[in-house]
Amino acid sequence: MLYEDLRYAHEDLERLEQAIADRVLEDPKHIRSRLVQQHEIANFLSRIQNQSERALHIYNDEQDARITEIQSISTGDPFEEFYKQLDNIKSFHKRYPNEPVENLERAYKRIEDGGPSFAGDIDGMFTGEETFGRYFDLTMLHEEYLNLPGVKGTRKLNYTTYIEYFDKFLPPECPITRQEKMTDEYFSYVGSLAQYLESFIRRTRPLEDLDKLFKSFDDDFEQEWKEDKAPGWETYTSQANGGAANGPQTEGTGEGVWCSDCQREFKNDNVYTAHLTGKKHLNNAKTRKERAANGDTEMTNGTSTIGLPTGQRLKERAIAEREHRIRKLASAMSAIREDTRVNVERRAGMTDRERQQELAALYAEDTAMIQGTNHGDDEGEDDEEKVYNPLKLPLAWDGKPIPFWLYKLHGLGVEFPCEICGNYVYMGRRAFEKHFSESRHVYGLKCLGVTNTGLFREITGIEEAEKLWEKIQRDKKAGEAKKGGEGVEEMEDREGNVMPRKVYEDLMKAGLL
Repeated sequence: MLYEDLRYAHEDLERLEQAIADRVLEDPKHIRSRLVQQHEIANFLSRIQNQSERALHIYNDEQDARITEIQSISTGDPFEEFYKQLDNIKSFHKRYPNEPVENLERAYKRIEDGGPSFAGDIDGMFTGEETFGRYFDLTMLHEEYLNLPGVKGTRKLNYTTYIEYFDKFLPPECPITRQEKMTDEYFSYVGSLAQYLESFIRRTRPLEDLDKLFKSFDDDFEQEWKEDKAPGWETYTSQANGGAANGPQTEGTGEGVWCSDCQREFKNDNVYTAHLTGKKHLNNAKTRKERAANGDTEMTNGTSTIGLPTGQRLKERAIAEREHRIRKLASAMSAIREDTRVNVERRAGMTDRERQQELAALYAEDTAMIQGTNHGDDEGEDDEEKVYNPLKLPLAWDGKPIPFWLYKLHGLGVEFPCEICGNYVYMGRRAFEKHFSESRHVYGLKCLGVTNTGLFREITGIEEAEKLWEKIQRDKKAGEAKKGGEGVEEMEDREGNVMPRKVYEDLMKAGLL
């Protein structure tokens, strides 16, 4: 019945709105929980759109059938229509005896309340390197970039540097020339990079109107291409300093010498002069002259490309469009890009054991979060106060763990035990040096009979401290004995006069004896 379908659509819309309201009121702390919440809401919004279109179709396009159904109920025998619909229901269940009955009250409940999952496979949606959308995973694209023509013979970028420059397509950051960009390898590379960034933003931002965002990217590129302002793909650029096409030009950064044939910048004239006799330069110059002779003046950074074949220009447009989209997507996800760079540098300073510990702690937390349920408001408050600290790092003034690089910088992972303090272990050199003036260490020395604690820095063993104190005491007694003996030593002159040694020496010096 049309009216039953219409009633079901309205009920479904109300339950979907309530399900969205329930999830919006939640404030998940973990990134995985936030992704589950956002993907569920996105699926609910899509279902609302479908159900609304279905209801509008019944209202607008099936108006005659609705009128006929109303007349059959209102003017005819109501019991006849009732038994007719009852027979249709029984006939349906005879044909499909095991058809499950949908419980609308539990249809959109949360997973914790026994409802189904509407978020999809969140765990399989991201790689381990992406960590539920926190960071990019560009390792495969980095390998593909290193194998591109124009990159093999130049200084290759490491992964950290590549993260900073993957959206830079102009010299000096990009060593690939315009001619080398026309290869199938480069076309496939920029396509894969643009596809990955688009997929990443769709997975991490399901509630945003991304189709509208991508359309704005396309409109911006159309405007740039129409005005011939696509970076690196202009059909005409003025020659720098009015130089000849084959002569030295100051393109690129403007600090060196630019070669138009090879699309490269050289630091000084000597290097540029030596480059002119190279095989690669000669081949590029020959190809350029042949195109100029055929009327195809594909000479960038100083010449015109108006005479290019249509097919080649269309390929240039496709490559330029992909580069434009990569730049826009990278700009829209600049925060994630910076987090990725910091994370790569942080993991580079970790040992394999520390990486394994961090990964195990992350998986353990995710497993506990998936299997755990909320058992009351009090327990929920305790979970909110719990600090995620798998590496057992010291806490900063704000109650959060300090950065791992700071932990390594101060050597807080090095243990310094002190036997005098009752085998207490101090973490880090700074805490170890500071404890010699603290009450715990001073009290331990006093228990050993040591009174002058300032002489016992860097002494941590009881036996060592006792031996040192005994030596200090012996030296002190020997000094006192020597000092006391000097006062009673006597000397006798020729006449038999007895006097102290000091008086005797003074008289001898004065010549009175």
